[in-house]
Amino acid sequence: MTSIRRRMLLATALGAGVTLAIAGFGGPTPAQAAEKSVTIGIDLPLTGADAEGATKIKYGAEMAIDDANAKGGVAGYKIDMMTLNDATASAGQYDPAQAATNAKKFVADPSVVAAIGPEMSGAGKAMSPILSAGDLAIVTPSSTNPDITDPKYAGQYRPAGKAVYFRTVTTDAYQGPNMANYMRDTLKMKTVYILDDSGAYGVGIANAFEGQAKKIGVKVLGHDQLNPKEADYTTVLTKIKGMNPDALYYGGVAQAGVKLAKQAYDVIPKMIKAGGDGMFSADILKGGGFPAIEGWYATNASPHITEEPAAQEWIKRYVEKFKTSPDDYTITSYDAALVVLDAIKRVAESGKPVNHSTVRDAIQATKLKTLQGEVSFDENGDINSRVVAVFQIKHDPKFPADDEIHQYKYIGVAPQSPAS
Repeated sequence: MTSIRRRMLLATALGAGVTLAIAGFGGPTPAQAAEKSVTIGIDLPLTGADAEGATKIKYGAEMAIDDANAKGGVAGYKIDMMTLNDATASAGQYDPAQAATNAKKFVADPSVVAAIGPEMSGAGKAMSPILSAGDLAIVTPSSTNPDITDPKYAGQYRPAGKAVYFRTVTTDAYQGPNMANYMRDTLKMKTVYILDDSGAYGVGIANAFEGQAKKIGVKVLGHDQLNPKEADYTTVLTKIKGMNPDALYYGGVAQAGVKLAKQAYDVIPKMIKAGGDGMFSADILKGGGFPAIEGWYATNASPHITEEPAAQEWIKRYVEKFKTSPDDYTITSYDAALVVLDAIKRVAESGKPVNHSTVRDAIQATKLKTLQGEVSFDENGDINSRVVAVFQIKHDPKFPADDEIHQYKYIGVAPQSPAS
């Protein structure tokens, strides 16, 4: 999609769809809205290695919900939030067991009619079967492992049959392979070594990258797993140095990614290094630091929005409210909340009870203008957009070192069609 076309779509979304959608959430009066309420659950790893990125995601959802409540609620309903942390001190990051506990809390509370999150796919895999049993929909703005929504695994992740796991980002079935295309076609990669962090997301995106790399003629010299709790990765990095691949690709999140970036800078400083959206966050910038993180490539499983002119007024409001800059997954979280709010509105206006099942059905039928463009879902809950954005970390000393908008330089959209 050309930059001009993206801007036209965004201008349309912001000028018409988003404004009208938020305005349409208003109930008769704030007093009437306060007479009844429903709750939206939020599940994110708000402590540990990925806390800063998760907090930005939380803020994105909060902004949409606060906007709706400021206009009197949604079709007569005040919107409450139940925010739960799926990280634990023992894990040092997200913990699937805690995510499962949180999912049970959402399902058990009749006021919770839908949820937003999780950030991580390992949490999503733990939550999805529980949510399925309760017919409770969740909309993730960032988790990308394709298995959760793949109909081949429906018996495992949605045993009740209907889709309950919806996404405002695409999956690693596109994010990993599209980056392989980009690295071969643009970075001229002929050989690569792959690492992952043994988590659901990291393994999934690394395997998808590897499969496409081999398909398009890139030689994979090896694929190893890192233990996120280990401190020293120099042994595997020294092995990689001896094999001298053109590039290193890492599938994983910040807990291992920060250490990998620091140590790779010492052992293989000139090698092309890339990862998925797990390497795109303030946590990576702050933890890895410059110059170690300089030059890394990363992707997002969504269009790049934060630099679009049409989004600047929204970003200004966000910064004024939360005193921090958003990233693209802040926006996909805001859009996820818009999806839930729109579903509640449509159910309420239809005269049906606003509950798990009716809101789930309404989310499935979503066709909504948002900041990233129109959001709609296939029958499995995946967003119909397949855009993957590519970035490179380039230090801009005029801005804070952990400012994603200015330290990740947007390159373009990764090619979706496999190169032949």
